[in-house]
Amino acid sequence: MDEAAIAYVKIQAMSSLILHHDNRADLLGALSGDVWIVACLCAAWCDVCRQFQPAFDALAARHPDKRFVWVDVEDEADIVGDFDVENFPTLLMQRGDTVAFFGTVLPDAGQANRLLQAQVDKSAEELLAESRSTAQRQAWQTDCNLRARLAEAIAG
Repeated sequence: MDEAAIAYVKIQAMSSLILHHDNRADLLGALSGDVWIVACLCAAWCDVCRQFQPAFDALAARHPDKRFVWVDVEDEADIVGDFDVENFPTLLMQRGDTVAFFGTVLPDAGQANRLLQAQVDKSAEELLAESRSTAQRQAWQTDCNLRARLAEAIAG
């Protein structure tokens, strides 16, 4: 197998996207439209994050219709530095521009899958109503909207 074929196989095997300074515009394009975005906010130095990443990638492989993004909170601090990340891993789930969930979870793919499924099962109207239901959820819409924060960073 030649090097190009090997590189293609490696790219295909990776299920989640990784946010980097040099791929922001491409990533924003991948996150456009009425898609579900599942972002894991972690840090390179965090052992729990490193252990959870393969499970997160496997979860992404189970849900190819959703966009899974791995975000290092220190490397991408200009985008997520204001997010209230209390512990790792922290998951962000949003449909389009509606943030449905933001919080610390156990590093367990099964739990993350159940949480995601519970959000996906809600209608757009239910998600919108929940997004307005508490002050915390209202704050998520502006403070934790990954797509909007990414667009702001690109626009400079």
